[in-house]
Amino acid sequence: MNVYLDNAATTPIAPEVIEAMVPVLYNNFGNASSTHAFGRQAKALLENSRRSIAQVLNCSPSELIFTSGGTEADNMALRAAVTQLGVKRIITTAIEHHAVGHTVEALKNELQIELIYLTLDAKGNIDLKELQSVLEQGIPSIVSLMHANNEIATLIPIQEIAQLCRQNGAYFHSDTVQTMGHYHFDLSQLDIDFITCAAHKFHGPKGVGFLYVNKKTRANPLIHGGSQERGLRGGTENIAGVVGLAKAVELAYADLAEHQAHVWGLKSYMIERLQELFPDVLFHGETSFETALYTVLNVCLPATPKAGLLLFTLDLKGVAVSGGSACTSGAAKGSHVLEGIGADTSRPNARFSFSRFTTKEEIDYALQQLQEVYQKNL
Repeated sequence: MNVYLDNAATTPIAPEVIEAMVPVLYNNFGNASSTHAFGRQAKALLENSRRSIAQVLNCSPSELIFTSGGTEADNMALRAAVTQLGVKRIITTAIEHHAVGHTVEALKNELQIELIYLTLDAKGNIDLKELQSVLEQGIPSIVSLMHANNEIATLIPIQEIAQLCRQNGAYFHSDTVQTMGHYHFDLSQLDIDFITCAAHKFHGPKGVGFLYVNKKTRANPLIHGGSQERGLRGGTENIAGVVGLAKAVELAYADLAEHQAHVWGLKSYMIERLQELFPDVLFHGETSFETALYTVLNVCLPATPKAGLLLFTLDLKGVAVSGGSACTSGAAKGSHVLEGIGADTSRPNARFSFSRFTTKEEIDYALQQLQEVYQKNL
């Protein structure tokens, strides 16, 4: 049996998304910037997709800029803030995705931007009073905090932070790659400047996503070379990918409550079974439905002399999990997120992440294999 429990890295593409994309790949090869019939057909697909996503998010279609995914969108937002919006300081944390973490470090080195890392508690929560105190200093700033951490699942109070930023004249960017398609967003009510999306995190295709730019936030071209995407991102659009993205958004929000209940049930069940099997098991980050991303569970397992072989052994048994972010797989250095919250890294840590396609039988199989691994002492 093969069990895939690494959905925070990427999700299997939904059959309905493939069905939506295939006719486009066959029939709609025109360039959306061309004025002939082939181009107009492609343009219609592009704009219809943009409108359908905007309707779900309750924003203007003109506020959505299609990108190659979340990493590009994060880069674009942060660089726009620094190079176009007068930002002199970036306020963030040490546990952001590298799409943000590496970008802010580069901006600090290239443009001498001040960089402030907020204090975190043991579960990865920020202190809102500390954020307010920093914002009240009046330095032109952008706050960049991911909506839910991709390794430990902790959610930020995004609405409160948005209000704090607006009250103090700061811009606010949130990497919402892990939460888009998994939570409702009403962008007419959430007063935020930038959010991001990657379709492959909720059963869409890889290589496509979007950057939301609030219409209050005036940005100039972020990628030069053409007038595509309202003049903000040059380059011929990936029409089939955008159609797939729109279909994935449609599917995600058509039955979101049912999806949440199913996945949260699996996560809760796994927490209970792990506690029964391993009395000294610990969980990194928040774990309640209200405070944590319901698709991710980061587990600190009992100590073993062969901790480094755990994930490899599970893989041999057909169970795919992650030791952290897939974007850093193969790196010799451990998780910067676990390091950032002062977690115990002497014990094996594993991230299990679930999707609407995950079943209870798969959870049981994964737990059985995990138990057997420990019974044999790896």
